[in-house]
Amino acid sequence: MVSAVWNGATIAASEVTVIVDGNHYFPPEAVDQSRLEASDHSSVCPVKGSARYFHVRAGGERNPDAAWTYPDPTAEAEAIRSYFAFWKGVEVA
Repeated sequence: MVSAVWNGATIAASEVTVIVDGNHYFPPEAVDQSRLEASDHSSVCPVKGSARYFHVRAGGERNPDAAWTYPDPTAEAEAIRSYFAFWKGVEVA
């Protein structure tokens, strides 16, 4: 089981993730999306496409832009369509 934990809360947990560029991507049904808040931040990867970011909330605190997803990835990254990855102190193990 792979989990994403921040500030004492499990944000995501799954038996199956997709690893791309060293990041675990969690299927959307494995993510507690009530802990995510849409961000205005975005980025573009030439291999994966345009990423949409989310703030992570737990324990009364907010971790800005700590989660991202590719809602419309390139053909090469289709395996992670709408899957979520985490960084900025979110522990994935």
